[in-house]
Amino acid sequence: MSSTPSATADLLAPDRPARAAPARAGASSGTVGLGLDAGGTQTRWALARPDGALVARGEVGGFSALLLETSAGRVVLAQTLQSLAAAVLPHAAPGALRGLQAGITGLGEPDGPAGRQLRALLAQQLGLAPAQIQCDSDIAQAWHALFRPGEGYLVYAGTGAIAAFIDESGALHRAGGRGPLLGDEGGGQWIAREALALVWRREDESPGAWNGSPLARHLFDELGGADWPTTRAFMYGGDSAARRGSIGRLALAVARAAADGDADALALLHRAGRELARLPLALVRRLGPRPVSAAGRVLELHPAIEAGLRDALPQDLPLTVHQPDTALAAARRAALAP
Repeated sequence: MSSTPSATADLLAPDRPARAAPARAGASSGTVGLGLDAGGTQTRWALARPDGALVARGEVGGFSALLLETSAGRVVLAQTLQSLAAAVLPHAAPGALRGLQAGITGLGEPDGPAGRQLRALLAQQLGLAPAQIQCDSDIAQAWHALFRPGEGYLVYAGTGAIAAFIDESGALHRAGGRGPLLGDEGGGQWIAREALALVWRREDESPGAWNGSPLARHLFDELGGADWPTTRAFMYGGDSAARRGSIGRLALAVARAAADGDADALALLHRAGRELARLPLALVRRLGPRPVSAAGRVLELHPAIEAGLRDALPQDLPLTVHQPDTALAAARRAALAP
């Protein structure tokens, strides 16, 4: 993936305090692997044994490879990794942690400078050698939770949108996931942006039209005001990374309008599904037909999105929709690492 913000940032999950749920008492004995699914909003972690049994799982605050780019970001990253270690290590006996497989949003080149820095920081906090840690993009880890190399295409829609495929040689092929300025059509931020743009175009033509639009009312309720300064401050003010996630969560308001039967919201969500279909179809044109899996919180917003996706895919291209347990799958791979 590129260094643009991730497509898989958790659109629907609110910030939560760190928590852990042990599988059962005494489960921390023996060798275990650690898996991470790190997004901008939260980081899910899991510990598993070599036989695949879950030992413990939990959540801490989110982090991204993009935090390495500023001094303030590095402080936040250090604090988050400290919280991660405090949550994880009580569930692993001393020396029992075999390795770590981490999917991290914003990590474009796993073996590049950012990947090396993240491995060093994680090693320091968790008491591992950097060689015991594999950092990859979040979309690559999600793909591995569903497929073996060469098997199929994953289209993932969260705040952004991307499709991925890993071939038999381990090379990652992708389509989309280029951030809000150059793409991410069908993702949560795109849905929110398109909805607000529609509302304000109509206000240009007929001021006050929003009063008769369930879509506009749901959006403005979420924003806290129906005036342009409120929308402008929300869309253009504040920290760009935090704003991106907040804008993406506006897609929830669009889904609520669709549930109320608003025709504009329903049409937009159906169009979002069709936009998502473009991503695996691009891979099909490049690499040939394979089964497609669709995942990500956007698919849970409203059935119109999945309907649009299915309508735009050829009938002979198999499609499944489900949410991978990325952290647990990564933990199981880590537990079997040589």
